[in-house]
This record gives sequence, structure tokens and C-alpha cells, in this order.
Amino acid sequence: MPGPDSPKPTACLALADGTIFYGTGFGARGDTVAELCFNTAMSGYQEIMTDPSYAGQIVTFTFPHIGNVGVNPDDDETGDPVAAGMVVKWMPTQSSNWRAVQELGDWLAARGRIAIGGIDTRRLTRAIRQQGAPHVALSHDPDGNFDIDALVKKARAFPGLTGLDLARDVTCAQSYSWDEMRWAWPAGYTRQTEPRHKVVAIDYGAKRNILRCLASAGCDVTVMPATATAEEVLARNPDGVFLSNGPGDPAATGAYAVPMIQGLLDKPDLPIFGICLGHQMLALALGARTIKMNHGHHGANHPVKEVETGKVEITSMNHGFAVDSQTLPTGVLETHVSLFDGSNCGIRMSDRPVFSVQHHPEASPGPQDSFYLFQRFAESMDRVPA
Repeated sequence: MPGPDSPKPTACLALADGTIFYGTGFGARGDTVAELCFNTAMSGYQEIMTDPSYAGQIVTFTFPHIGNVGVNPDDDETGDPVAAGMVVKWMPTQSSNWRAVQELGDWLAARGRIAIGGIDTRRLTRAIRQQGAPHVALSHDPDGNFDIDALVKKARAFPGLTGLDLARDVTCAQSYSWDEMRWAWPAGYTRQTEPRHKVVAIDYGAKRNILRCLASAGCDVTVMPATATAEEVLARNPDGVFLSNGPGDPAATGAYAVPMIQGLLDKPDLPIFGICLGHQMLALALGARTIKMNHGHHGANHPVKEVETGKVEITSMNHGFAVDSQTLPTGVLETHVSLFDGSNCGIRMSDRPVFSVQHHPEASPGPQDSFYLFQRFAESMDRVPA
């Protein structure tokens, strides 16, 4: 609790084990419950908050300077913030960046997302690492009135992400076309006018920059909902299929995604490329299993080794589940591993143009260490017999 001379807290973070953190609230007012994770990236807070893979989670930012460059529409990965809330060490200062069009706090408030500042994020991060991602309740009340017992009870009642299919909540309602390419100086975002390949992207919670990378690799992209069937996908006559990132438990989403992917695998020459949840969906469809991680991987500084070449890439990560490499079937090879904990970060079929990675090659962490994966996907489509 703050001392007698301290300002009255206006926000409160209650963990399911009864631990309470007090701070200063900004953004929207009210309460929210979610799983708490931490992200170690030094930039990209707007992209993180709008990444659909963060559905059902509150993000603790370990880097203290959050909000200092404001927000702008170009950095949204989807239309609105998807993460349930955010936790920061220092309250956001007035933004100082030529691209800023709005302050972070105003942006969060307008979009119904709660945030808390003034938190010892180092202590909180240690707790997450040691105890696993906790269930929490976050409350923002300008008058500082908190029912602590009720907040702890809400945190304990949160069901967690295991067994939860969140892809249905963040996927598109209907199919649409995408031709915007990656940002480049000085033109900014431009359109793909001479695509070489028709690609269907399955939207489990796709980030916009992934779609831009596909377009930049020469793809005419059609985005389809997560619940699309193999028959609906193949009716588009795609040259390749992309499986996107997304939130929740892959085993739960797999109830409808795995049969669809297995239907695609009946086409032996069809290139398939997956990222994040799409990687996990592909692994499940091939017969492997996924597991819940203690606290997951979230950040823009994760070293990943490509097994066949020994090359190390600095990658962006955002996942709380992982493919169990011990369950990969014969004919499916592990291609990438995390140098933090040895967990699986990539697979490919030994005899077919089908591969996937756990990390986010579109997120520019290296900044271009992993862009080659999109080119590899395009080249696999080039090699398919006409």
C-alpha cells in the first residue's frame, strides 16, 4: 500500500494468489480479467496491443519507456487493440514523434482498454517467470475505490487460455482481398500490381504486416475466415495456402482447423506456410501435439537457430503454447529451435513444400533476419509443376 504522503492509487492489479499491485490508471475505466504475460520488446507497443494473438491477455512491458512516440493508424496490426490491458513502469509522457497523431492514453480510452502505470514491472516479471502466467484482474477507478476481495475473486474465476478457442473471436467475418505491400521509403505503403501467385491466407488472427509481406513476395492474397473448409479454400484454386498467427489454445482451435488443413494436405504439390498459431495448427494436422508453456515467449529479441544451417536469427515471439518436438512424426523435421530454452520454433515436411515457424518473420526484429521465409514460400510456389 502507498504511504500516508503518497498520492492515492487510481488503478489496481490483483493476482489470483492474492498479490496486489497499486498504481496510476490511464486509458479506459473499469475492470478486466485476463492472463498476464510480459513482453521484452523495446519498441512496437502499438503493434503489440493490436496483435490479435494477445486476445485474453494483459501485457506487462518490461521496457520502461512506453507511450513516448504516441500512436498512429499506420502501426495498427488490426483495427483496434485486442490485448485486454497493459502494465507499465512509468506513466506515458507526452509523445514526441513526427508520426504521432494521438496520445497512448487517449487511444486506449477511446478503445476501451485499461492500463496501469507506476508498477514495479521487474518484480512482476520475476513473479511471472517463477510462478507461470497468472490470472489477474485489472481495475481503473479515478476515485481509487477498489473492492480487493472481489477483484481477487474475479481473477480466480478466470478460466484461463487452456482449452479456449479465441480464433473465432478475432477472425474476419468474410473473405477479402489484400494487395498492400510492406512500407518502404519514400513511398510508404504501395500496392502489389503484378502478383505471380494466388495465395489463400487463413485468418486465425492475422497481423496486417504478415499480409503485406506476402504481397511484397509477389502474392495475390485472399484472406478467408478461420472456419473455412478445405473445399472452400481449394475452390479458390490457390497456388499456396498461408496459415496465420492467432490467440488461444491450438488444440481447441484445432477442432475445426485440423480437418481443414488435413484436407489441404491431400494435395501433395500444394505449398503451405504457417506462422505462430498457424505453425501449431500445421503440427497438429501432421500428428504432433502442443503444450502450454510456463510463461511463454513474448518479445522482439529472441534468438532462434536454423538447425540445418546453424544460422541464428533474432526474432519476434508471441506465444504461450508450443509444439512438442518429441511428438513430431516420421517425415516431419524440426527446422528451428529457441536458443533460450530449446523449444520448437519450426518444422517442415521432408518431401513436400510444407513448412512453418513459431516466430514472427514479419515483425522486423532483426530487422530483416527472417524475411527470407516469405521468399522461400514464393519460391516453393515457383517450383510447382504447371
